[in-house]
Amino acid sequence: MATAFNIVRFRVKPGREQDFIDAHRKADPTFKGFLRGSLVKTGERAFCMVGEWDSFDSIVAARPNMISLLDTFRDQLEDLGGGLGVTDPVSGEVVLDLKP
Repeated sequence: MATAFNIVRFRVKPGREQDFIDAHRKADPTFKGFLRGSLVKTGERAFCMVGEWDSFDSIVAARPNMISLLDTFRDQLEDLGGGLGVTDPVSGEVVLDLKP
């Protein structure tokens, strides 16, 4: 079974960073196949959520539930522009693992 990842880019509205972090802290990510996730601060008010899954099919099956979770904090996010909306999601199967 191949491991897969989803990565979602966000930009948080001014003054809402802690609310955004707290929303992720309180989330119940019990999606079938979800192995772990990390919320990464990538810049001023910029974040990425990186999720590791047991398979790409698990990501696809969990999308409706992930959207429901997003809806709980959507008001904290800024539009990313360029027609993206408030998220820039990508996902796929691992093709190479790099280890020290």
